Amino acid sequence: MKIIIFGATGMVGSRLVKQALHMGHQVRAFGRNVFTADLPENDNLELIQGALFDEKEVFTAIKGCDAVLSALGGAPNGLDVTRSLGMKNIVTQMQKAGVKRIVGLGGLGVLNAEDDTFLLDAPDYPAQYIPVGKEHLKAYEFLKASSLDWTFVCSPDIIDAEVTGTYVTNADYAPVPNAYKINVGDLALFMLTELEKNEYVKHRVGISN
Repeated sequence: MKIIIFGATGMVGSRLVKQALHMGHQVRAFGRNVFTADLPENDNLELIQGALFDEKEVFTAIKGCDAVLSALGGAPNGLDVTRSLGMKNIVTQMQKAGVKRIVGLGGLGVLNAEDDTFLLDAPDYPAQYIPVGKEHLKAYEFLKASSLDWTFVCSPDIIDAEVTGTYVTNADYAPVPNAYKINVGDLALFMLTELEKNEYVKHRVGISN
């Protein structure tokens, strides 16, 4: 499979690159700093330096791929619109390029609460996570309104740790049991596995170790 990864130099994105190559995929890594990041040398890896908000650059990078992985990050203060407007541009250019499949990364707050409101809107949701949660919500809304075959992984705290292969997932709601954390290695493994298995198309996904 030919995959393009946005946010390829971050903690999650760099794991996606390495695991995708290990699985034998052809990988395009897109970002501003891909040539200075610690990405592996591999004949199946193409580095594409580009700007996330540039329509032409993103379209060109997506064209010819089978699927997209988005691990966009940014500041948590709500002023950084990388997650929302970056996703908007990715969705727009995917539709122009005729690429249908995307697995994107969001946050726990975009999952449903028991009353089917967002966890983000619960009175006891941690205030420090609300600004970035709203950015994730906007990104999800762009996906939901699109014609794409999307999956939006709503992760809890991401731990910089290796793959265990042991984690739980759930569609649209937090998983049970929920440890409110996920190893970055397991998160990347799930995102790549979902690309192939398509178990959660047009769903958000709760995940936990």
